[in-house]
This record gives sequence, structure tokens and C-alpha cells, in this order.
Amino acid sequence: MTLPPHVTDRAFARLAEIAEATGQSRPLRVAVEGGGCSGFHYDIKLDDPAPDDLVLEKEGLKVLVDSVSLPFLAGAVIDFTDELIGARFVVENPNATSSCGCGTSFSI
Repeated sequence: MTLPPHVTDRAFARLAEIAEATGQSRPLRVAVEGGGCSGFHYDIKLDDPAPDDLVLEKEGLKVLVDSVSLPFLAGAVIDFTDELIGARFVVENPNATSSCGCGTSFSI
């Protein structure tokens, strides 16, 4: 059985901050798409759910992963980081064999 992705408390907390600031709670979609300097890249955005999405939920906050991206994100950790270079959602992916310097592009 494949492990689903895990969403950290820090990522859910950031989603709560976004919902409070905007006055609406929209799910965060984490998808894998072809392209990028290493072959694949992450597409992370607020989006509406689709029927085939895996929904990871905590206290009404949702993170969505589509069925095509799910095998690429098996066992991954979806987190939020706020560092000197910027604040962003990040994916720690055990399936990636290499990644580029920006951290959004990877290969399997």
C-alpha cells in the first residue's frame, strides 16, 4: 500500500492564516506537472476540489492531491517555510532522485 502525502501542522496553520486574511477558506492543491528544469515541477495553488482528489483535512482546512499526482507524492511531506529567501509551501518528496536549486523542479 502506498503512503499518502502528509501535511504538517505548520502548513495547515498557514492555510488558516490565508483563510482569515481573505475571509474565505479554499483548499490548497498540490500537483505534479511535467516540465521544469529537472523534468517535473510542483504546482501549488488555492483551488476547488475535483471528484477524484485525495483530500487531506484538519479542522476544516483542506489540501488536495489529484489522482495523477498521487503516485509522485507518495510519502511526501507538504510543509510551509518562512525563511530569509521567502515564505512558501514546500514539498519534501522521498521519490525525487534530484531537484533543482529552486526546489520546485525534480526528477524521479
